[in-house]
Amino acid sequence: MDVAPVVAGGRYPAKAAVGEPFTVSALVFREGHDALNADVVLTGPDGVRRPFVRMQKDAETPDLWLAEVSADQPGSWTFEVEGWSDPVATWRHNAEIKIPAGIDVELMFAEGALVLQRIADTLPRDGTAGKAVRDAIKGIGDKSRPDAARYAAAVSPAVDEVLAEHPLRDLVTTEGPFPVFVDRERALFGSWYEFFPRSEGARVDPRTGKVVSGTFKTAAKRLDAVAAMGFDVVYLPPVHPIGKVNRKGPNNSLVTGPDDPGSPWAIGSDEGGHDAIHPELGTFADFDAFVKRANKLGLEVALDLALQAAPDHPWVKSNPEWFTTRADGSIAYAENPPKKYQDIYPVNFDNDPKGIYNEVLRVVRLWMSHGVRIFRVDNPHTKPVEFWQWLLGEIRRSDPDVLFLSEAFTRPAMMRALATVGFHQSYTYFTWRNTKQELEEYLTELSHETGHLMRPNLFVNTPDILHAYLQYGGPAAFKIRAAIAATASPTWGVYAGFDLFEHVAVRPGSEEYLDSEKFQIRVRDWKAADAEGRSLTPYLTKLNAVRRAHPALQQLRNVTFHSVEDDAILAFSKTAGDDIVLVVVNVDPHAPRESMVHLGMPALGMDWSDTFVVHDEISGATWTWGEHDYVRLDPFVEPAHILTIRRPAYS
Repeated sequence: MDVAPVVAGGRYPAKAAVGEPFTVSALVFREGHDALNADVVLTGPDGVRRPFVRMQKDAETPDLWLAEVSADQPGSWTFEVEGWSDPVATWRHNAEIKIPAGIDVELMFAEGALVLQRIADTLPRDGTAGKAVRDAIKGIGDKSRPDAARYAAAVSPAVDEVLAEHPLRDLVTTEGPFPVFVDRERALFGSWYEFFPRSEGARVDPRTGKVVSGTFKTAAKRLDAVAAMGFDVVYLPPVHPIGKVNRKGPNNSLVTGPDDPGSPWAIGSDEGGHDAIHPELGTFADFDAFVKRANKLGLEVALDLALQAAPDHPWVKSNPEWFTTRADGSIAYAENPPKKYQDIYPVNFDNDPKGIYNEVLRVVRLWMSHGVRIFRVDNPHTKPVEFWQWLLGEIRRSDPDVLFLSEAFTRPAMMRALATVGFHQSYTYFTWRNTKQELEEYLTELSHETGHLMRPNLFVNTPDILHAYLQYGGPAAFKIRAAIAATASPTWGVYAGFDLFEHVAVRPGSEEYLDSEKFQIRVRDWKAADAEGRSLTPYLTKLNAVRRAHPALQQLRNVTFHSVEDDAILAFSKTAGDDIVLVVVNVDPHAPRESMVHLGMPALGMDWSDTFVVHDEISGATWTWGEHDYVRLDPFVEPAHILTIRRPAYS
């Protein structure tokens, strides 16, 4: 009963990635007092059942059994839980009580011999396994030996080794199969960097004073720096023609000049729609060259998929029924009160769904043919969940390597629904979780409660979100947020400008950037910032290097929080095999904090009395730690310890 991970009773698959360990659990019990056991069996996309994995009883919850499993290739997998009566364990339990007490001794040995013979009958006579069991049968029947020696022959390590591979299973009861879809590694692990191509390589013309847009060719020159920082994905906002009707000016102004570039999310004009490229960025050949250069540097290109239209998008003329017409005959523009987007018409999926579905599929496949294998989807919660289930299902059937990130900052139920029907990753509330308590609660939810369903991508900022924490926290706040995002989640993201500590809002109380890049081209001098030390680039580079070096940071469901006396110091660990990473962060960007950290040693695979040497990947310092450790974190120096265990110390 209560098998997990199961989504909606098995109607939808749980999520996993190639090589990602995930825990299968179930309540397993039976009538009476005979011993039982349980296994998990995975079946791959090839229909082949993999060797069973033995489940173990939970130490605290009665009847709860667990096993950690993983899949070795992408595709549709299933798992089953098999509960079974264990006659060997039942006999051993009874024999351990009766034989020392002199109760039914010969009867117990006779029953033991029968059980062992059943095992021997299933094994080849010429193999080592069969010989080990036959030797045990001979030993248990040798009445010239002491009772303890006869029993020891039946429970020898050699017999245990045989039972591990060839268990004697009676009354097998199977629950399942339950579906799991296994994605490629990038669905779970990766570092994202977002920039606007039109800003990369942009310049001010000295003759006219006007800003000249960057292009795919100039933006490609920025890729080397992005790759050098250790990022895996470069994410581009929409690259399509921008509407000219109701075009927005600086800071979302309704007043525009002839040189205002408009918002890339106001898609479409007489120059084309979702299947076209903005002429100032270049051509499809230029885009292909950009993707090729990114791939050569080890970067994947993610493209924004925003299903909306500017008033002069070709769809508005060719298919006006795809939009909502108001009582006065006008087409409804987008609103998120108090925000108004007069330059954007939402698509109404209730009108001609078949036509809209097929057009979006055509557009997605077009960009896939130009090397895009990752899409960041804008506001998916404003479109039907049924549509996403259909679209992502169509793509998954033909191209299971293509990934979709859901940008749905909305109600938890909708966020989980989108993840349920196929989105590979999801934005989260991380940008609004800044205190120790908020982070502990939310990261526990993401890693342990919804990890089988919704993979988080922890962006520290976006073009839409400049949290007050960054506005007023100074450079330390940027380090703190980056350190937490990069270590707590296997996938995290940065929007360009974060590495330059850009932090000025359009007005007090707003989360919008002043002179937002959504409405203006931003000219940045990266080289000058690096040379003058006004850059977070070295820190981001270090974080990504640590992530790549430590498998523990490449997993989601392995976060354990530890007790700290100070209410502004967060401490958590992540483990993967022998790899252990401890993260201790001062979340107060304004003042040094000091406290004792109390580690839950079993979570680190250690005894309570053990000590060990930790190495700080940020500062290079080393200390000897144990269960109780003192820390002092000064945000004006280094606000975080990212500690790896190098070697055991003397206890």
